[in-house]
Amino acid sequence: MGTQPLLPGPGWATGVGSLPGDDPREAARVVLGELPDLPHLAELPTRGPGADMVGRAAGVLLDLHVDLQPSGWRLVDRPGADERRATSYLAQDLDALEEAAQGHTGPLKTQLAGPWTMLAALQLPRGEPVLADAAARRDVVASLAEGLAGHVRDVRRRFPSCDVVVQLDEPSLPSVLAGRVRSMSGLRAFPPPPQLEAESVLRQVIESAAAPVVVHCCAAEPPVLLLHRAGARGVSVDLTLIGAGPSALDDQLGEVLEAGATVLAGLVPPVAGDLSDPPASVEPVRRLWQRLGLPVGLLASAESPVVVTPTCGLAGADPRRVRAVLQHCRAAAQALVDDPEG
Repeated sequence: MGTQPLLPGPGWATGVGSLPGDDPREAARVVLGELPDLPHLAELPTRGPGADMVGRAAGVLLDLHVDLQPSGWRLVDRPGADERRATSYLAQDLDALEEAAQGHTGPLKTQLAGPWTMLAALQLPRGEPVLADAAARRDVVASLAEGLAGHVRDVRRRFPSCDVVVQLDEPSLPSVLAGRVRSMSGLRAFPPPPQLEAESVLRQVIESAAAPVVVHCCAAEPPVLLLHRAGARGVSVDLTLIGAGPSALDDQLGEVLEAGATVLAGLVPPVAGDLSDPPASVEPVRRLWQRLGLPVGLLASAESPVVVTPTCGLAGADPRRVRAVLQHCRAAAQALVDDPEG
């Protein structure tokens, strides 16, 4: 049985998550103004610790506490200033978006770090990654699942006319699966989890959201099939890394597309690069479609499975470039509708 499409409608664009600057109200205005079909809750990591990807997710953990050490975020026995700051930043961002989104209807995307990225980034009290301890892994995954469920409930309460979409960011997942996460000393690497465990951990968190989930992984070879088997209704990948010829990812992307999943296609360079030719930016999608033998008319249909995004977050972009990047994403998405064959 095919997967229910994550999103309706052709010609959609959205952001990956992060933006530059420290003003959540301005960020909300930019997102809603430039990405009206699928706006997202912006992340502003340049504000400092607690506004970063790991700190934001750590702030929603239920019944677990963190503080920030020179080496990163660490589990501790009781809440402190760093955890309160992370919680406050998220509340400020939600307040700003709620204020700016009065009257908005339709999908709304929120982002949190996924479980394997959190297990690789969070530290045990002695400094080793949580990944090193099986019991701690279970505790953190359960806490993240409960925290995500509560976050989604809060977003739904604030935006009752919107359909919540959740994005889990998993930049560390390929390193976890390849056994490249190292100990505090750097002298040893942690073995990769069994495939069944890798999938079940993702599924536990995905199911807790009780909302459509897309998983973002901008590595060269994201584990697309694993994400789909775990319940992701969409995958967010950097299609510019695939190239013009046959790719190792072709079969995986073809399988999830045939199953009805949505691909959030990273196509637009966030920091530097030409923004003068939106139709050229979607060539990786057209070439993928040709290699897979998929009907090009699907790209212009009401059930289009492609949403255009920047290739990664915009935190490092010049603020003057941000609007141009997001406008380019929308124009490129429309180019697929107007001329899917190129």
